[in-house]
Amino acid sequence: MAHRTWVVPAHHARRERWRNGQGWTREIARWTMPAALPGSQDDPWDVRLSIAEIDTDAAFSVFEGVERELVLLAGNGMELVFDDGEQVALEPPHGRHRFAGERAVTARLRDGRTLDFNLMWRRAACEATLWHRPLVGPMVVFGDPGSVWAVYVVAGEARLDEGGGSVLQAGDSVVLVAGDARLRQVIEGAGEALVMRISPRS
Repeated sequence: MAHRTWVVPAHHARRERWRNGQGWTREIARWTMPAALPGSQDDPWDVRLSIAEIDTDAAFSVFEGVERELVLLAGNGMELVFDDGEQVALEPPHGRHRFAGERAVTARLRDGRTLDFNLMWRRAACEATLWHRPLVGPMVVFGDPGSVWAVYVVAGEARLDEGGGSVLQAGDSVVLVAGDARLRQVIEGAGEALVMRISPRS
């Protein structure tokens, strides 16, 4: 299988209610591993990228068997208050925290609405790593066979050297699937991005 690239403009993200009905999510993409084919809203998934819109204090939905990482994109921050007593502050500009989807947690806003990037992956199927990176000139992504990379543009813009030379603006995303061969993709830009590597479990 050759490598594939799919771009998700910000306005293509699907807005839907949280599973528990206490907030809204704009889903960017979902897929299963290792084929990494883009899924529809009702399909099962191993990896899911979304933007959470949090307007008031709210309990998060519980996701069994899922790891997740939350990154503050906009707003004055919040506390994640876990039922086991742990409290974690997400400070502006881009505070982040990784936690198990089974843990019961409530978001307590500090001063108004927040937008938060949400990466979720099924731990039995894959492992994920997320970096917050500046975009200053070219950045080269090397993907091992079977891996998937994703880039979310936080600010500025980025241009791909393949995939028709697509230009990504703030809020746009791209998913890069290595397939059976090693992936090499050059991304040039000015701004900042969240860069994710998702590798299948052996």
